[in-house]
Amino acid sequence: MSQTIDVEVGPGAISPAALADIQKFERLLALYLKGEMDEDAFRVFRLNNGIYGQRQGGTNQMVRVKIPYGALQPEQLDMLAHLSETYSRGWGHITTRQNVQMHFVQLEQIPAVMRELASVGLTTREACGDTVRNVMGCHLAGACPFEVLDISPWAQATFEHLLRNPYAQRLPRKFKINFSGCVTDCGQAMFNDVGIVAVNRAKDDGTVEPGFRVFFAGGLGANPHPAQALEEFTSREDLLPTIEAILRTFDHYGNRDNKLRARMKWLVDNLGADEVRRRILKERRFLPASATWPGGVPALVQAQGDDPAGVSPTISPTPMGWGTNVVLKKSDPMGRWDDANVVRGNAKGTVSAYAYCRLGDVTAEQFRAVAAIQRDMNLEVRVTNRQNFVFRGLTEEQLPDLYARLAFFGMAEPGAELARDVVACPGADTCNLAVTQSRGLASEIGRALEEAGLADVGGVRVNISGCTNSCGQHHISDIGFMGVERRAHGQAAPGYQMLLGGYVGHTQIEFGHKALRLPAKTAGEATVRVVGRFAAERSAGESFTAWLERVGGASEVARGLADLDAFPTPAENPDFYVDYGETGPYIAEVGAGECAAG
Repeated sequence: MSQTIDVEVGPGAISPAALADIQKFERLLALYLKGEMDEDAFRVFRLNNGIYGQRQGGTNQMVRVKIPYGALQPEQLDMLAHLSETYSRGWGHITTRQNVQMHFVQLEQIPAVMRELASVGLTTREACGDTVRNVMGCHLAGACPFEVLDISPWAQATFEHLLRNPYAQRLPRKFKINFSGCVTDCGQAMFNDVGIVAVNRAKDDGTVEPGFRVFFAGGLGANPHPAQALEEFTSREDLLPTIEAILRTFDHYGNRDNKLRARMKWLVDNLGADEVRRRILKERRFLPASATWPGGVPALVQAQGDDPAGVSPTISPTPMGWGTNVVLKKSDPMGRWDDANVVRGNAKGTVSAYAYCRLGDVTAEQFRAVAAIQRDMNLEVRVTNRQNFVFRGLTEEQLPDLYARLAFFGMAEPGAELARDVVACPGADTCNLAVTQSRGLASEIGRALEEAGLADVGGVRVNISGCTNSCGQHHISDIGFMGVERRAHGQAAPGYQMLLGGYVGHTQIEFGHKALRLPAKTAGEATVRVVGRFAAERSAGESFTAWLERVGGASEVARGLADLDAFPTPAENPDFYVDYGETGPYIAEVGAGECAAG
């Protein structure tokens, strides 16, 4: 099994760079608590170290742990278990950007948390703030039968090059990088500041050269933008210089006066894609003169290798990517899990299997269970951008034991790629910017789909955000919900904007189209109706996007849901004026935004 996290030092030790970060945090925290450091200055410093203030105020903090390209080792999983029950609520949350978050950690305890994380090679550094965020990668990289290159060492090399890099600090706004090993784009390259997709190009001698296609200036949020192609092909030798050139261009020309128009996507709006492209390529041309020039194939990639997993000649590869229609052919519990959660077909002869994490939540007991499985079976583990775990390097003989152990810990639902795998941001439970309890709606949608017998429908994905910032990635899901405040009968009420038809894959992206606004309490029924109609009307192998277009689009489907956009009076049904998980009347409380979108 390859060691994908480079800890730099022995287990239990802390690298000098990490130790310096922690000691600085301790010093500045002491000054802040004594009133000797400005509130705004400490907030920026705190965010750059991955510590985010919660809506509860006081000393309650969210700690965001970077998991580069999702790779985790057993000792790291054990540490997350320990920290979640010692300093948090007994569980952690996997984000759509392959981070792990813990909530309600007290500010005075942050240095201790940082020390324990550093002892197993994990960091919160630059997980929030105007920095280069966690470097993401396809969770099946190195185990995917379709990949052109294993992007794992490339993502790790990028993470290492930019962590504490002077150009990764105090940017105009946050900066996100995603890797995919093929055009299927399970790593979701098409809506990031830098999106990298491994591709081949034909050479004059008839051979092919593996390399990359680089995209820039994508983004979600209130104004989603598709990423732009930089050039047709970027060589392996030029990849890291290209990433740094894009970062430097953003740093030089990004808007530092208006946070709302500071992301790289706005630079394209202001200058045009061609001009931004020209400046990036000029920056790369002269980058060898810089002390930070990362030219050539990184040493880590040379040492680990980036050869693709290859395709098995004897097994048909499991379909992957957006729109994949998983079909449950078996009726027994393990058989249904095997149909939905197991990936086969790479030339290594191994298989991969998903462990389902409801709402992205993982208890301390579950963290330890995953660590024990990884040790006992000598496996690789990664977290996915749909908030689950995936085990890699399995043999067929190990699958029954894996299923039994996951079932014991409540992680064996046949959820991967199915309707029940609802993705949600933390929402108004902890986030300052959220206006609705997105987690509560996700739970309700899951319940409603189960009750309607539709939770096993494949080829449809549901994503929920508690505000416009799209931390739950509602823009790029088949069925998306964005939290909004509604008013009815003179009273505020929780509501959602429903979007339909989002898609990302094959170096294309389609943002969801607005269908209609709904009360929060009817959004579950709306989902049931849409999923039920899709399941009944689709032709064999038809994707949700293709079905939606065939039946007339989001506006046509919305017509069949119009009766759900109705509020009873507060006297008739007061529940419509109380959000999920709340006990009192709904109030859209929005605090000061610190660091939207994980």
